[in-house]
Amino acid sequence: MRNIYASIDIGSDNIKVVVCELYKGRYNLLAASSVKSQGIKKGLISNVDLAKKCIEDAFLEVEEMLGFKITKVMAIVPSYFADFTMIKGEIEIKHEDLVITGEDVIDVLQAAMQNSIVPTKEMVTIMPIDFEVDSGICKEPQGLVSKTMKTRAIMVTVPKKNIYSVVSILSSLGVTPVDISLGCIGDIYTFKNSEMENNIGAVINIGAEVSSVTLYNKCIAVKNNLISMGSHDVDNDISYMYKVAQDVACDLKETFAVSYRNRASTNEFREVVNKKGEKLKINQYELSEIVQARLEEIFTLAQSEITNLTKKSLDYIIITGGITNMPNFKELASQTFGNSVIIGNVNLIGLRNNKYSQVIGNIIYFVNKLKLKGKTYSMISSDDMEVLSSVKKSSNDTSKLGKVFGYFFGE
Repeated sequence: MRNIYASIDIGSDNIKVVVCELYKGRYNLLAASSVKSQGIKKGLISNVDLAKKCIEDAFLEVEEMLGFKITKVMAIVPSYFADFTMIKGEIEIKHEDLVITGEDVIDVLQAAMQNSIVPTKEMVTIMPIDFEVDSGICKEPQGLVSKTMKTRAIMVTVPKKNIYSVVSILSSLGVTPVDISLGCIGDIYTFKNSEMENNIGAVINIGAEVSSVTLYNKCIAVKNNLISMGSHDVDNDISYMYKVAQDVACDLKETFAVSYRNRASTNEFREVVNKKGEKLKINQYELSEIVQARLEEIFTLAQSEITNLTKKSLDYIIITGGITNMPNFKELASQTFGNSVIIGNVNLIGLRNNKYSQVIGNIIYFVNKLKLKGKTYSMISSDDMEVLSSVKKSSNDTSKLGKVFGYFFGE
């Protein structure tokens, strides 16, 4: 069986769908789409019909690349009013040989969440911190011998409407969400490394209308706050200052401005047409001043949220989101967060854009959960696998469609 996974991120700016295959410890990109959002405000579905059409278009794009319909997906749900609660559980190992299995891991996590969910909330996921067996503390208890097993974990819950709005719209398109997660969990799985495993840090994801600030302990999300400001506010500022349409403002931001004005040119100009039909020349330095001012405000708010989340000093701060692809972003961010600030770098060849950090990371998180529970899973049928295999035959030891596109995710 080929281990193929699909993930969707329903954002305010774009609907993103990514399909990857895990092959010999490596993630191969099979297909990806990014479709402009409609009917979604601040990450929440505000117009079902408009949102449904955009989501359908995003699926159609990847389906045309793959040659079959996506029917199962991992979905990101909104993190509004998310709670991160420490839970504990304990079970007896009842096998005669006392060897811990994946089913035992599932049982101890279920024991931990018993009576822990309030009626107005729904569980999103459980992130184990560690397991205690007879021989001591461990991260992966499968295969160890023990009479009992204990666990400490972080349970993530959100209001039921956060989940049901996403699940219902996907179900109406004939797509089953086989698992759900939060975007902030995906972020850390995209960027984490071995050095971060024992550290405390934060990830700032600058979205279109909402930005998230998440605190992590040992790469486990423990607190999360949202800021009602994002890259669309930069577009609004440009649109207001130059009296140009939103799409023109967005294009100026993405193709002409730099994030740090000191790196902009006073001699470069871009000619555009404003809302009155008048031509005007925009100077790169002046444009970049507008961008920088708004980004500095977002940074200041994010820094304040980090202070609210913890009084401890952080070992790392990572900033991600589509706007972080702008030139000279790190130089500007360093003025607020110091030179050690890290700008996210999605290392998926063919998809090197930080707007995909959450949707890619949640595939990695899903696979890690499967491994912990001793499970294997694929989101496509055996018939669909034959369609994939027929795209191009490969004689060597490489994932077939991954070889066709030549994309892989470096470990």
